[in-house]
Amino acid sequence: MQGTIATFDPDTRSGSLLLDDGTPLVFGPAAFERSGLRLLRLGQRVTIEPDESGAVRRVLIPGVA
Repeated sequence: MQGTIATFDPDTRSGSLLLDDGTPLVFGPAAFERSGLRLLRLGQRVTIEPDESGAVRRVLIPGVA
């Protein structure tokens, strides 16, 4: 699934995004930490990896391994 970063707090390492269908989705610091990224920018395109319950497991930048 892909979306766009709506909010990101570098202090708490959590934020929210809007999926392409307009659905808002929140992610916590664990999902950000699993990404291996250092920062996310507002408006940045991301791919999310959901867990079994549909919660965000990992936030990734498309095309970046």
